[in-house]
Amino acid sequence: MKKERIGLFGGTFNPIHLGHLKAAEIVQKRFLLDKILFIPSYIPPHKETVEIASPLHRLKMVDIACASYPLFIPSSIEIEAKGKSYSIITLSKVEKIFPEALIFFLLGVDSFLEIETWREHEKLLAKCFFIIVNRPGYHLKDVKEVLNGRYRERMHELSERGEIDEGIFASFNIFLFPIQALNIASTEIRRRIQRGDSVKRMVTAAVEAYIKKNKLYQN
Repeated sequence: MKKERIGLFGGTFNPIHLGHLKAAEIVQKRFLLDKILFIPSYIPPHKETVEIASPLHRLKMVDIACASYPLFIPSSIEIEAKGKSYSIITLSKVEKIFPEALIFFLLGVDSFLEIETWREHEKLLAKCFFIIVNRPGYHLKDVKEVLNGRYRERMHELSERGEIDEGIFASFNIFLFPIQALNIASTEIRRRIQRGDSVKRMVTAAVEAYIKKNKLYQN
């Protein structure tokens, strides 16, 4: 019997944009994930907080953006914790909710290159799966050098298409997955809003309307 596959997509989502949604959509189809939890952080441990919208605004934008995707589930698990967001703590909470599931962290190569700075990163790497997708300006091959190359044997490079045999999960837990990524950044979205420029085709229309209604990122 196939185990349930749960994806975890964490981030600041400041704001959530079409690049996030497209990447998650591609990963979900390739790995046959049963659902992906979109998890906005409360206080991101590796980012400055000056330009970050409130946790409730960011969660609401995630909720709005995911409304058209039945398998994308907004999660307040880190926001409700009201503290710095650490993946090892989030994982332990998700494991209690889905004790029999295979858990997959979805993240960009830029984030994985910093994994040595994550709390209890080796414990995290031993407990779940990682799906690393390319990001503009970064190379998937660089992931092989993380942690002095000690995890190379646990890494597997995937093609963009093709069926994934479930048996592969017994041999590997870090998957390098090239996707046709949209070159969209939350930083640029905020800059455009500050200048009064359009952010169409960068965020969903509903998220854009929410940003305007609540006057987010204007200062």
